[in-house]
Amino acid sequence: MTWTGGFGRACGWLLDRIVNGLALTRISPNALTFVGLIINIVAAYLFGHADVTNAGRMFFFAGLVIIGAGIFDMVDGRVARRTNQVTVFGAFFDSVIDRYSDVVLFFGLLVYYARSNHLRYVVLTAFVMVTSLMVSYTRARAEALIGSCKVGFMERPERIVLVILGALFNHWGVMAPVLCVLAVLSTMTVIHRIQYTYEKTKHLAPVSDSKQLEQYVVQPGAQQIPQPLPNPAPLPESYASSAVHHHH
Repeated sequence: MTWTGGFGRACGWLLDRIVNGLALTRISPNALTFVGLIINIVAAYLFGHADVTNAGRMFFFAGLVIIGAGIFDMVDGRVARRTNQVTVFGAFFDSVIDRYSDVVLFFGLLVYYARSNHLRYVVLTAFVMVTSLMVSYTRARAEALIGSCKVGFMERPERIVLVILGALFNHWGVMAPVLCVLAVLSTMTVIHRIQYTYEKTKHLAPVSDSKQLEQYVVQPGAQQIPQPLPNPAPLPESYASSAVHHHH
């Protein structure tokens, strides 16, 4: 066994012990999700209150706090499955809170750069904030139409890992390059998902009005997209349901 394999096993064992302990308390998985948001708000506070004299230290502490929030993000779903508390609302709530967690971290960085009079990084951080939301939105909207849209590299886990690395090593000015990487890769992911959805839907019949478009969604959990129609006739009633948005 390699040392990386051993480290992975050790982390898995520790995570399993944490899940077992939380499961015994019968705590609501939604409460764990919300606690993760609160912890990310603490990290954002550390970002926002940093200045040129203590930025390295404050960012380092913020990185450690984000790691702590990530533990809650990893265990909430596992606790839900372990305690048979998996619900559709839980998946929805988890996805919504994840969006808030993303935004609050970038907002903290935005405050830091604004207080430091780095206008170009304020603009860059705002752009990254928008693209991080668009990565999630394009997948959610596409999956309401075609069932699955998991293309693209810059998902939320990769985003959080990069922010953690930028925070932990910002003493050497790593956060600014991290934001540049996030801006580029997130934009590429959004474009990829737009292109993928276009390829999956371009052969479908035109939709004559907005009411038909609202009906034109896949059944929850469906893997196949509807077959092309010969003309813009009303779509079958079997397509008139709302898709469940999953975690991004």
